[in-house]
Amino acid sequence: MANQTGPFGLRPVRHRDGTPWNGGTIKVYISASDATALFVGDPVVYENTLANKDATLKYLTVEKGGNVVCAGVIVAFEPDPTNLELKHRLANTARYAYITVGGELVYEIRGDTVAPTAVFPGQNAEMTLGAGSTTTGLSGAILDTTTPGTTQTFPLHILGIKDVEDNELAGSCIYEVLLNTYPNAAGEFDGVTAT
Repeated sequence: MANQTGPFGLRPVRHRDGTPWNGGTIKVYISASDATALFVGDPVVYENTLANKDATLKYLTVEKGGNVVCAGVIVAFEPDPTNLELKHRLANTARYAYITVGGELVYEIRGDTVAPTAVFPGQNAEMTLGAGSTTTGLSGAILDTTTPGTTQTFPLHILGIKDVEDNELAGSCIYEVLLNTYPNAAGEFDGVTAT
């Protein structure tokens, strides 16, 4: 049976040491000045434009990112009281979201239509940041299989493909990855030099 093809972005599944992900997130703000729609599973970066900061001073401000530094991944939005069925964040709309942070979480991400090769595990890769689905509310981000290599600044570190029965060694398989370029305390990013 062929793999499914629908992207879902990045989905946290466990910690790097094997312990389960407990659902831990931080609340963040997305400014109404941000003209990009955001979806569950989208990678984000910290937004440092002063005019776009959260006026309450309580929450970091984020925007869509991911192919340079990746601070975290959106896992949920606070409900929009004007549209309780809305599953994503509309462009130019102030919204609060919940994101994962740090480099110790393992994520699932679907690959593009090219089959992986044996050299992929342990290498770094980029994402293709496609448009999300307004029906499902899920991100359109997928792993770009043309990029795996030793480039330290690529945002994903490939652990392998997900070990489940219906995940074929073929195009559109699901990979397990780490965020490779998350900001550290110095405001710079860490990156693993792949082997």
